[in-house]
Order: sequence, then structure tokens, then C-alpha cells
Amino acid sequence: MSEVRLAAEQRTEFGKGAARRTRRAGKIPAVLYGHGSDPKHLALPALEFARVVREHGQNAVLTLDIDSATELALTKTVTTHPLKNYIEHVDLLLVKRGEKVTVDVPIVLTGEPAAATLLTQESTTIQVEADALNIPDQIEFSIAGLGAGTQVHASDLELPKGSTLATDPEVLILAVNDAPSAASMGTEEGAEATPES
Repeated sequence: MSEVRLAAEQRTEFGKGAARRTRRAGKIPAVLYGHGSDPKHLALPALEFARVVREHGQNAVLTLDIDSATELALTKTVTTHPLKNYIEHVDLLLVKRGEKVTVDVPIVLTGEPAAATLLTQESTTIQVEADALNIPDQIEFSIAGLGAGTQVHASDLELPKGSTLATDPEVLILAVNDAPSAASMGTEEGAEATPES
């Protein structure tokens, strides 16, 4: 995971009106907290931050230039407007070099399971503990040729070096089952169509 540098400004005004003014100025209201320090109210450049999330995901480590100081931060929560889809607010977690953090990492499946099977993915992310500056972008798992009856649990995933599993190892990630045949589906439809006597 690469570090991304952003210029952040300290906010001195708070409340809904101040947040609206911050957004009108092309910035996102944010709060940086952690390590027992007082929360810092910041304004992040909206376009640059949106690009970071799009290109690096929410686990990108941000190097924030705040006045004359530099802080490392991990995006904790991104609040998006439900209708207009712009970022309303961001919570940032202060991190230190060499510190371990627990984060959700996306699971990416590659390949196709065996013919005549149906794949059900139960979990799209897992929690891992990793060095703040070495958070994996994603965890890949090949489903190529997996047959019906296969179940994959969190403990079956291969994690990058330096990462440890924080999710319960027994959590079901995916299951491969026999695909329903046209005949069985036809039978079900026929049963539904038969009026009760």
C-alpha cells in the first residue's frame, strides 16, 4: 500500500453551516483522532481525496501536511451523501510508522468454478492485522475448477507476508454447490402452477 500525500487545513468553525461552507469551498470536513491526542478538525481537498479512495481504496495511508506538521493517517469512515453521492465527512485514525492496525481487506476471486456449479460468496472482505504502511490492497483467491460441495473459510485464504488473520478463522467465505438443473426448476414451477384442490 502506497502512501499518499495531501495538504490539510485546520478547521476553526464547526456545525452544519460551517461544514456546508467547507464543502462549497471544494473541501471535505474531516476529524483526525487516535493515540490519546485531542481530535483535530481538518478540511481535506475534495477532488484529491476522492481520487485516493477511488484508486487506492479506504485503506490508503495518508501523509497529511497540516500547517508545518506532518501526520500519518488511515481512513476510518467515509460518509457519503445518500442521493448526490458526494463525500460529506471523513473520520481519520492517527497511525505511527511500525504500528499494527486491523482493517477490512477486499477478497477478489479469480477463475471460474467447475461446470454445472453455483458459487455463493458469503463474505467480500476479511479483517487482517498488518503494519500500517504495508496493508494489502486485496486478498486474491482462485476458485478455478472448484467442484460442488467445496467450502472455503477465512483460514483457507493465503495472506500476504506480514499480515495475520483478525477475522474468525471459521467464517465462511464462499461455497460451491450443484447448479439447479432445468428439469428441477421446471418441476418447482409446475408444482407452484398446480392449483390446490
